[in-house]
Amino acid sequence: MMKRLSSLGMIMSGVLATACHTPSSVASSSSASMTTTGPRVSATELPAASWLATAKPLDWSTPVAGRVHTLMPTPKTVAWGWYDAAGTPVLHVNSGDDVIVRALSTCNPTSLVRAGLDSNRVEQEAKAIYAARDSIKRGPGGHILTGPIYVEGADSGDVLEVRFKSIRQAIDYACNSFGSTSGFLPEDFPRTSKSRIIELDTIHNLGKFADGIVIPLHPFFGSVGVAPPASQGRVNSAPPGIHAGNLDNKELVAGTALFIPVWAKGALLNIGDGHAGQGNGEVDITAMETSLIGRLQLIVHKNMHLNWPRAETPTHYIAMGTDSALVKATKTAVREAIQLLVDVKGMKREDAYQLVSVSSDVDITQLVDGTVGVHVMIPKRIFTP
Repeated sequence: MMKRLSSLGMIMSGVLATACHTPSSVASSSSASMTTTGPRVSATELPAASWLATAKPLDWSTPVAGRVHTLMPTPKTVAWGWYDAAGTPVLHVNSGDDVIVRALSTCNPTSLVRAGLDSNRVEQEAKAIYAARDSIKRGPGGHILTGPIYVEGADSGDVLEVRFKSIRQAIDYACNSFGSTSGFLPEDFPRTSKSRIIELDTIHNLGKFADGIVIPLHPFFGSVGVAPPASQGRVNSAPPGIHAGNLDNKELVAGTALFIPVWAKGALLNIGDGHAGQGNGEVDITAMETSLIGRLQLIVHKNMHLNWPRAETPTHYIAMGTDSALVKATKTAVREAIQLLVDVKGMKREDAYQLVSVSSDVDITQLVDGTVGVHVMIPKRIFTP
């Protein structure tokens, strides 16, 4: 990634993290003080559980947060189904500012009620936006994204860092749906569709899938992206790409950071597709779709130059790749992992290739957005003091 990432170590004090069961890349103690006493022990002498326990939160002490903005979804503040370099910003912020943003579920009110949800529980924000749908400039995709956010000073060739300071549930239910023409196995479910309401226990951070089946929550935004290059025009919100967008990467929970190459003036960041939890692959095409409220710090890096999005968690560096073909997406992700090690650790490409092979996990992010996603998890614990 760059020298910036290699220096990250301790999270800024006072950052609010959700008390959720986190995915594999984030230690459950990520928001606690990591001060230790006694003799120093190298990582190679520790069992895996101890490695996770000693993971250090990211260093968010600089830059100090600037102004705090609030952006809620309304008919005038959403990008329905698109990312676009010609999009009209709904909020202007400076690099270093925090944005408290709410993002709606992808499940529409009619589908929720049909699946058994009491109509009184449907969010007023969603009702207002669907009621105004004829007046909203629509794109080819189905996501209702909050934005675009214009970040002053950002321009093509820069990198926008999105720090997920906190992410919490905005409602106490989620939905999951599939149809006969969507998902990874449409041929196995012809003329079949099914929707389900998943009740969320936001105190204990559990989702009730069915009697006797509960799922730990790890809320994250499925879609966080900037405008693509202007030459691409208005792109569908569903496929991820070099602009990030609908990555559906479940590792991007509170306490992590996403680094996105900027392709247009102001970056034009959109945020949406709230998930209470998801499995890698997202095989039926939806996760636990819900509405979320997040606090994000946006930082422009002039001295970074990336071709693809990257991320960092307290325990891992993450390289990513997407393509319509799984093999091509995987090759991109592995090449990006090699380049990340060259950038962050100063390794030779040949050595980095070997290190990825012996230490890192190549995971399928999602298989259902037309453009599939792959990410490589590089564990920090292998780098001893």
